[in-house]
Amino acid sequence: MTAPRPEDDTGLQGPYEQGAYGADGAFVAAVEGLADPLNDPLPVDGARPQAYGGPEQPQGDPNEWYDPQGYQRDWYGAQQAPAPVPAPAPDPGPRRVTVTPPVPDETLGLRTADTRRIVAEPHGRSGPPEGPAPAERSEPAEPFEPPRRSEPAAEPVTGGRAERRRAAKGRGRRPAPASAAAATPAAPLSRMEARRAAKAAKDSPAVVASRVVGEVFISLGILMLLFVTYQLWWTNVRAEQIAGRETDKIQEEWAKGAGKPGVFAPGQGFAIMHIPKLDVVVPIAEGINKEKVLDRGMLGHYGEGKLKTAMPEDKQGNFAVAGHRNTHGEPFRYVNTLTPGDPIVVETRDAYYTYEMTSVLPQTSPSNISVIEPVPVGSGFDKPGRYLTLTTCTPEFTSTYRLIVWGKMVDERPRSEGKPKALVG
Repeated sequence: MTAPRPEDDTGLQGPYEQGAYGADGAFVAAVEGLADPLNDPLPVDGARPQAYGGPEQPQGDPNEWYDPQGYQRDWYGAQQAPAPVPAPAPDPGPRRVTVTPPVPDETLGLRTADTRRIVAEPHGRSGPPEGPAPAERSEPAEPFEPPRRSEPAAEPVTGGRAERRRAAKGRGRRPAPASAAAATPAAPLSRMEARRAAKAAKDSPAVVASRVVGEVFISLGILMLLFVTYQLWWTNVRAEQIAGRETDKIQEEWAKGAGKPGVFAPGQGFAIMHIPKLDVVVPIAEGINKEKVLDRGMLGHYGEGKLKTAMPEDKQGNFAVAGHRNTHGEPFRYVNTLTPGDPIVVETRDAYYTYEMTSVLPQTSPSNISVIEPVPVGSGFDKPGRYLTLTTCTPEFTSTYRLIVWGKMVDERPRSEGKPKALVG
């Protein structure tokens, strides 16, 4: 409180002139009666305390001496008004977000030198943190998830309370999903790394060789399958077509009066064989040439050199023929099923010659030509006669051995008398 101003030594009259307030001590009493606003209690129930000894005044009086805002300004200085909070803008959708490290929210905790260094490095006083700029993402960041419990625990934090709270909150949470890491584009590879990656992606020589070998085997398998199909199916189709046309040709020649008995050229058809039990009707040509006769689905007559045999119209001898058992029409496929007494008819231009099957030789050497002699060896015949010999390969689908079937002529019937009994029934 300010001391009273002393009187002027000049003795001038004025407001501070001695005796202006009356008797001595009146001024001091008046001052002490004043209420000190710094020591008075706060107003209660909306009324302010008595000022200068006067009565209480109601709250809101414009002459009230107590000014809270002025009191705040006088003691704490001028305060800036809080900046207005802008209204949140509408969400424009996915946007580029700059990820920056968090700023510590604790400034009062004590810190060690290491902690101060860790806090000051990303947020130094001299300027922005050094190092690469924060990564930008074109998609909103996914929610953070701490590491799983199975992963090793993080290193202890020895900084202030804010660091310890953040470290405690991060414990026990799950790690961020893999999609968060996948959202960040991978760093481009260098030229050397790209070459190494391309070289590693190429197949090794062993893989290439095994692939080539596999393709070769597959190709060979396909070729073998095609060959088997050709041998077992297509050759029969073609041979039956050729043999059918040759049969029609022979019959047409007979109708015209050609094809008289005699010597025929190799490959020329001159007769037709009927085996009723096997439902076989096949032409007979001169010679046993494989390409010109046998592979065309016809039977070949042994009529050349040492293998020359008799003709059906001869009064004595062995009429021997050969044919395929498998493929190329396979006319003798089931000749091994014939039994003694089964008829075999040879049709020529002038007559039908009927033979009966008498015996069979299941297997013999291909060089055994004694089976086609005038009196076949092993047939059971002991004197000359009119015989028939059928030869074919055995076992099936091979040509290792020969299967021999013999027969004996039992009937000769001119064509003018009609077909024999074996073909009519």
